[in-house]
Amino acid sequence: MSTTTPARGGSGLQRWLLKGLRRPDAKTTGPQHEETPDHQHSWWQVMCLTGVDYFSTLGYQPGIAALAAGALSPVATMLLVALTLFGALPTYRAVARESPNGLGSLSMLERLLPGWRGKLLVLFLLGFVATAFIVTITLSAADATAHILHNPFVPAFLGGWKVPVTLVLIAALGGVFLAGFSEAISIAVVLVALYLSLNIVVIGVALQRVLAGPGLVADWRTALVGDYSSPIAMIAVSLYVMPKLALGLSGFETGVAVMPLIKGDLARRVAGAKKLLTTAALIMSVFLITSSFATTILIPAEEFAEGGEANGRALAYLAHEYLGDWFGTAYDLSTIAILWFAGASALAGLLNIVPRYLPRYGMAPDWSRAARPMVLVFTVISFAITVFFGADVEAQGGAYATGVLALILSAAVAVTLSAWTGGRRKAAIPFGVISLIVSYATIANIIERPDGLVIALFFVLAIVVTSLISRATRSTELRVTRITLDNQARLYINETAEIHLIANEPHARDCREYVDKSREAWELHRLRAAEGLLFLEVTVPDASEFASELRVIGEDRYGFRVLRMESPTIANAIAALLLHLRDETGKMPNVYFHWAAEGRPIGALLRYLVFGGGDIPPLTREVLRQAEPDTARRPIVHVG
Repeated sequence: MSTTTPARGGSGLQRWLLKGLRRPDAKTTGPQHEETPDHQHSWWQVMCLTGVDYFSTLGYQPGIAALAAGALSPVATMLLVALTLFGALPTYRAVARESPNGLGSLSMLERLLPGWRGKLLVLFLLGFVATAFIVTITLSAADATAHILHNPFVPAFLGGWKVPVTLVLIAALGGVFLAGFSEAISIAVVLVALYLSLNIVVIGVALQRVLAGPGLVADWRTALVGDYSSPIAMIAVSLYVMPKLALGLSGFETGVAVMPLIKGDLARRVAGAKKLLTTAALIMSVFLITSSFATTILIPAEEFAEGGEANGRALAYLAHEYLGDWFGTAYDLSTIAILWFAGASALAGLLNIVPRYLPRYGMAPDWSRAARPMVLVFTVISFAITVFFGADVEAQGGAYATGVLALILSAAVAVTLSAWTGGRRKAAIPFGVISLIVSYATIANIIERPDGLVIALFFVLAIVVTSLISRATRSTELRVTRITLDNQARLYINETAEIHLIANEPHARDCREYVDKSREAWELHRLRAAEGLLFLEVTVPDASEFASELRVIGEDRYGFRVLRMESPTIANAIAALLLHLRDETGKMPNVYFHWAAEGRPIGALLRYLVFGGGDIPPLTREVLRQAEPDTARRPIVHVG
């Protein structure tokens, strides 16, 4: 598990920012590592933590649906519900089964595409993850602002302060996290219970009004028949506008991300996650259909437009209209609270995702493991997005939908590939169909509203550039979490009075290479096998990994003593082993290289970064120089 290391040295501000910096130990380098939370809960309680993101979309979803589809909004919403229950839900139930540690579909794709392909794909998808979570923060804050400013008890002069009020809400969110906010499921349970209860009252009263006035339904049917010639035309148009309604699909990725919080062993956790996802989807489906039906029939179309009383707050409009301003204000307060907490959930998700991927790839500075610097980064980005969209809820809908649909698409593709490669071809077919449907929705949304893609690509570019720069600047770290020697390797080391290692390319075909290297060791350095001469061979199975555990294996090959190990990079592994042997034995190790520089420096550097090789002797020297400033204690590198 990871360890929390207090920041040492530096100013008081630096120590405060880096407080709680999480550093991995030897067991935290794999993609399937899980940090067990201190407190776990029943699945229905964890569902409420997901629900603050998922259920809070009721604050703006009915209004956005009405703007996109008009009188057709209930029909389009039913198609969205069908996609939810028969597309997103089975997909994420499969993700929960195959990625039970909360890493979601990104880790599945990383496993399915090993090496640089998987990591570059993860970097690309992280751009869409950032889009979905950042816009969750900004859109939720903007909608909370709409509920504040449209409340009849709020002074009218604040009506033009939409952007400043939204920025204050985002700043408050960041401030709470800087102060040391920890997710409290008990708060989520209270917020979700209160919010859904008030929505039941509002929608129940609204439906009573609809049933009490049969002419309202008749007028709605007349409008539908007048605008659309047949049910097929209605379905076709509903499919066309469905991407705009994709906000109602948010929350599924969060649902699998919080799986470690579910109480029980692995099997119970997976079962609980499936109950969580299914229950949340069913609850939300009922609310989506009933709210869309009630708001479309009861609210004049012009009120949904920019500046209208129902813009971004359709259900709040009904609460004030039919239950009075005092109840409406209570509804506004509950909506503002759950929207604000949805932003908190999204920010917590970002703080959870970044340390699980980028630092493990060596593609983020070490301080990115600390929460407070990342809170500042995400808050500044949220400010920029808010100003860019003018804190407009509907305008941000496209960007949000792009992020949400991209995540669902990645999950559907991951499940399809997993089923296909696992030999479950029949199971792969329906998930392949889901992938095609979500692909259509994603592409259509991007064509209709490309701003979401622009933001996502900006995040992708920023992540890739900073990641590659970070990988290059951190390349001379030791990059080893733990070193273990098997019994034979330890015996070889203990038998030697002095440690002399000859670096050799692995997988020698015959004994000639060992004989030649031994002769060179005698001719150049006057070393004999009896003086503790050992061969050292490093294999690079996956150069895309950043840190790893070194397992040193001793072998007898053609009568020569050989130490073999695997590592993402050769130079770093050799340097780490030399330091380890020095500290463990008290002897000063020597390593001997018998080859010249490999080509041009830039080419050698690229080979090192991409393939783990390159011009190994000078790189080994540089890693040792940075790891051990004292030249008297630094292992010696000899180059023939």
